[in-house]
Amino acid sequence: MNLKELTSTAVKASKAAGDEIMRIYHSADFGVEYKKDDSPLTKADKAGHDAIIDILKETGLPVLSEEGNDIPYETRKEWDYFWMVDPLDGTKEFIKKSGEFTVNIALIHKGSPVLGVVYAPVLEWMYWGNALEGAWKQEKEETPFQLTPPEKEEVKTLVVSLSHQSPETKAFMEKYPGAEIISMGSSLKFMLVAEDKAQIYPRFAPTMEWDTAAAHGVVLAMGGQVLQAKKGVPLVYNKEDLLNPWFIVSIQSLVADDL
Repeated sequence: MNLKELTSTAVKASKAAGDEIMRIYHSADFGVEYKKDDSPLTKADKAGHDAIIDILKETGLPVLSEEGNDIPYETRKEWDYFWMVDPLDGTKEFIKKSGEFTVNIALIHKGSPVLGVVYAPVLEWMYWGNALEGAWKQEKEETPFQLTPPEKEEVKTLVVSLSHQSPETKAFMEKYPGAEIISMGSSLKFMLVAEDKAQIYPRFAPTMEWDTAAAHGVVLAMGGQVLQAKKGVPLVYNKEDLLNPWFIVSIQSLVADDL
């Protein structure tokens, strides 16, 4: 696999999806519907999905998308490499027009993301990373810069979900009484860790694999980690049940009590 070329393709696809999403973002009709789990779905989710599929199909690799067809595990488990896509991560933030939503595209190989692209179209922030080139960020048309781990391992800031602050999350936060707390939507929480704007992101609430795969890929590429809470082993992908266990994102080694 040519990871550099595939990363460029994923960046192109995320920008195309971002264009479609922004067209609807500035319209008067989001076309909001609700899924069986009461999570919202908009025209932008669907348009973003279509734009991504149109470009990723050129790679010949299978695609598992939140807004795509339900693909049986018996089929998925045979995949060696495949794309995992969330066309619009943070639909609630999209509806609120907070700007804190992203397009997420990851390439998965044997349960692990080997490349990730996270694009925030309102903010015009593009993050990408792979196992060969490391992790990068570009803001608008400025020169991209590389994301690397900090020299000093110090927990100054925690980032948590805007919508899912469980009792376990609050208990975790209490372990760092001197740390600043930032709340943010979508996979941008991962990106704050990747940029060392926060050092830890604890997630003790439900997520799906497509919510985390792309951002996980960027964090891995910059030298960070995404570990299952209580187990201390990496988050894995393409499970029979696509629901993630609780996890902790960090750019440093955490004490055993935190895992």
